[in-house]
Amino acid sequence: MQFSEAAVNGWFGLVPLIIAFPVAGLLVNLVLGRRLGERFTGFVASAAVALAFGVAVLQGLALLEHPEGARVLVADWITIGELSVPWAIQVDTLSVTMMLMVTGVSTLIHIYAAGYMHDDVRFQGDPGRYTRFFIFFNLFVAAMMILISGDSFLTLFVGWEGVGLCSYLLIGFWYEKGKDGIGNALAGKKAFVANRIGDFGFLIAMFLAYTNFHSLTFETVFEHAEAAGPEAGLAVTLITLFLLLGATGKSAQIPLFVWLPDAMAGPTPVSALIHAATMVTAGVYMITRTHVLFHLAPVSSSVVALVGAATAFFAATIAVGQFDIKKVLAYSTISQLGFMVAAVGMGAHVAGMFHLVTHAFFKALLFLGSGSVILGVEHGHHAATHGHGDAHGGHFDPQDMRNMGGMGTRMKATFTVYLIGALALAGIPPLAGFFSKDEILLEAQHTNLPVYVLLTAAAFLTAFYMGRQVFMVFFGKPRSTAAAHAKENPPLIVLPLVALAALSLLGGALNLPGLHTLGHWLEHTLGAEKAPEFSWLVAGVSTALALAAITLAWRIYGRRPLAENQPDPIAAPLGGLFQALNQKWWVDEFYEWLVLRRYVRLSAWLAHQVDTIFWHNWFHDSVLAAGFRRGTRWLAEGFDLPVIDGASAALARWVTDIGGGLRRMQSGYVRNYAVYVLAGVVLMLSFFLVRSLS
Repeated sequence: MQFSEAAVNGWFGLVPLIIAFPVAGLLVNLVLGRRLGERFTGFVASAAVALAFGVAVLQGLALLEHPEGARVLVADWITIGELSVPWAIQVDTLSVTMMLMVTGVSTLIHIYAAGYMHDDVRFQGDPGRYTRFFIFFNLFVAAMMILISGDSFLTLFVGWEGVGLCSYLLIGFWYEKGKDGIGNALAGKKAFVANRIGDFGFLIAMFLAYTNFHSLTFETVFEHAEAAGPEAGLAVTLITLFLLLGATGKSAQIPLFVWLPDAMAGPTPVSALIHAATMVTAGVYMITRTHVLFHLAPVSSSVVALVGAATAFFAATIAVGQFDIKKVLAYSTISQLGFMVAAVGMGAHVAGMFHLVTHAFFKALLFLGSGSVILGVEHGHHAATHGHGDAHGGHFDPQDMRNMGGMGTRMKATFTVYLIGALALAGIPPLAGFFSKDEILLEAQHTNLPVYVLLTAAAFLTAFYMGRQVFMVFFGKPRSTAAAHAKENPPLIVLPLVALAALSLLGGALNLPGLHTLGHWLEHTLGAEKAPEFSWLVAGVSTALALAAITLAWRIYGRRPLAENQPDPIAAPLGGLFQALNQKWWVDEFYEWLVLRRYVRLSAWLAHQVDTIFWHNWFHDSVLAAGFRRGTRWLAEGFDLPVIDGASAALARWVTDIGGGLRRMQSGYVRNYAVYVLAGVVLMLSFFLVRSLS
């Protein structure tokens, strides 16, 4: 791609501000936030991201005039031998699409968080952390901006690691809470470790790219890979497979998806930011950004598509058996990410990006809506019990859907917008999710039948578990005192939900069949893709399955709403299968058996056998210490005493002998001194005489 250099002097030149504004926001709050209070902190953090959104809008307008984009050099960064990696921002239709989505949705989440965290920090008993939360929140957006704007693998990796760090900080934000007082801290650590495995894959891919193509800049690597042709086939396949490993970490695909459900330990705005706008979209974006390499590696592309489809179906089955309102959405996110990964694996990059954008709208809506419900239940719980346990004593879980019910009549605004988000996720026309999901299903039906079958099954389960959730949460009678006392939240929380609901309603217009607006926009970066024709068969099947799933959910959960303490109606008919779904197919337990226990045993063996017995007891004590003692003993007895001390003693004896001889000459008698003088004169005269004769 040839970038416009002249355009850099225009609006493109403002693009570094898209990173600078969130960084400035966190710095201002770091210095002044606590001193000036919550309103100041929330305003600064939200305004910083809103300004970044304004910059993204300007970049979009600039691309309308210069669709070829621009490469904006920020600074010379790394130059080591032949390696030269400047810090440059790549402005093209792909990066700007991500900029608009991330900053736009993040702005709404920040505004929502300003109201949500006011109550959350008090429910958790530490109002002082309000400012810290928004510092981390702004840092998260800044890191994501670095990730999506970089023009090289290395710059992208800086943002890649940045969002990983922020996820750790925010998932474990209430690190002293959770199961046994460390549950949230363990959730943060789990996310960090799982992503380090994916990051290892990204690093190996980056090393291979530089080794084979002598550059880390995207365009240079792509050009060299295309020029190398079949000769680079193995290298490109390995690079793309390792990139896939990286994507399975960030975008929570099999086998590294296990961290994302535990990320629910963070405050609800964190869940929305991670699941909708930032971290989990990184893997999909990275595969799309490197589409040239995946096009040259058909084996890798097939693996990507199958991994995505398998993840979509597998995660959807788990969502059916969950009771935590946020964990249902978490597994839904994993499943929907599977749709996106499958799409880009099949080469349908526009469809994948289309679903990424629409999913950001309705998944942010659903997570923030769930937070509104949770906040309403917590208010009801505190109003009913004054914060001292539940009505019957013990611990009360405000996220358990079994403790809800009847919320539709108590939180009408939240119910309305949540229903829109749920229907969009279920793929009901004409909401955004219908158009984006249908485009992926259409591509799969044309190119990969196994992927189509898995995605279609996942779509059916999606509609079912969302219907189950809506009926359990909003219909029937309250199943707890807290739910009975719940009430709607203030406008600062509700208004962002309304905006996201509007986007979920209208977002499908971004790429309507026949118009393909997003496709034409992205073709400047991704190349022209054959726009799929609308299929009434595929759309009809998916819609019929979604409606059937919702009807089934209504018959089970809606027609006869659950009563208090009533078991799930599908638990008994499904038996062990429901237990497997509820226990997440025991994947965590399997990983614990396969990896964690082996790791603990290996570390114990290394600590006892290698470190204690071999290294300390034998090598340290027998080899090092004993050898040192033998060496010092020889030095003391074999060298120091006979050589050093012997030489000193011999010198002393020699000096003593000389002194003794000289002492005998000093007799004190004049006659003896006269003889010595005479002898000296005779010797001198003899010397001069001999010298004169010679």
